[in-house]
Amino acid sequence: MNNKNGGPAFPDSDGQTDYTGGMTLRDYFAAKAMQAMINNYVEYGYDGYADLANDAYKLADAMLAEREKVNEGN
Repeated sequence: MNNKNGGPAFPDSDGQTDYTGGMTLRDYFAAKAMQAMINNYVEYGYDGYADLANDAYKLADAMLAEREKVNEGN
């Protein structure tokens, strides 16, 4: 797994470990976070979509960091 991006979001059935393109797990987490965040766009005071995207990736990075901690414990 690539610690920076989590590797592929949808690895092949052979457990693909080399990232060769497509959506990373980081992208997938950010998209899911943004999906929830956009429902509260005004409430959180975002100035534009760039702020929203930036926060979604910050959340994705936090999710990857926590995921790494959990995986280290096993």
